[in-house]
Amino acid sequence: MSGDTQAADRKPRNDEIDVFGVTHPGLVRPVNQDHFLISVLGTEHTILQTSLPDAPAHVVVPAPGSTDRQGVLAMVADGVGSSALGGEASRLAVEEVAQIVAGSMTAYYSSAADDDAEFLRELERGAQRTHEELRRRASADEEQRGMATTLTLWLGVWPRVYLLQIGDSRYYRYRDGALMQLSRDQTVAQELVDQGVLTPENARRTRWTHVLSSALGGPHSTPMITRIENEWSSVHLLCSDGLTKHVSDKRIRDTLATMSSARQACESLLKDALDDGGTDNITIIVGRAVRRW
Repeated sequence: MSGDTQAADRKPRNDEIDVFGVTHPGLVRPVNQDHFLISVLGTEHTILQTSLPDAPAHVVVPAPGSTDRQGVLAMVADGVGSSALGGEASRLAVEEVAQIVAGSMTAYYSSAADDDAEFLRELERGAQRTHEELRRRASADEEQRGMATTLTLWLGVWPRVYLLQIGDSRYYRYRDGALMQLSRDQTVAQELVDQGVLTPENARRTRWTHVLSSALGGPHSTPMITRIENEWSSVHLLCSDGLTKHVSDKRIRDTLATMSSARQACESLLKDALDDGGTDNITIIVGRAVRRW
């Protein structure tokens, strides 16, 4: 492999990772039921940014010029149920799954580079344990019945990305001028589209559009795990449906195509969602690698 090819494929340094997240209750809901987390996994689990209570609001990554990290973790969870229950479910999901992922990284790196099957099974088992814990709490306490949450998890282990999704919080990738939704909405409307009962256009107007067919703590939970190759040219976006209810894919694409930083992109998209009415909680994470040499 030539030196130029090695430079093109090398792992980004810590100071070449541009990532930012925002969350907002919107203009209608009294409480924000969304939660998010961005962290670096290494010898320690270093939180960069989170909405979780009792956690640091922002921590500078140690040794910014190094590549001594195992992965970058980002999660968005959108709570379902009454205000208190939805927020509690999304908080628990983010906290529990973050611990599970951090604990699984040693096993990932101790296995063969091309054999991640056990790691994927551990991710799925972790999501299932969180689902069962939410169901246990609901069955043990009548006041906690109905608590559930979506969860979309993005784990970058260069040069791979692992996507774990339950519900309809989305993951988009922007690359080479094109925006692709690589998550699949786990909604009743999407199920009807898959069955040929509805067209995608009709599905966007039906009352089933935001009714979940899968959720952590819900009647059904079906984790979907996808392995994706990462590249320097990719921009990644995770969001709750408070963004996509108001901001079109075209607008998201245009924002990512012209972004000056992850923070600027998040704040611009948040403003767009609020300007259009902000009828739901809004959470956005944008991340990319920016080459500095």
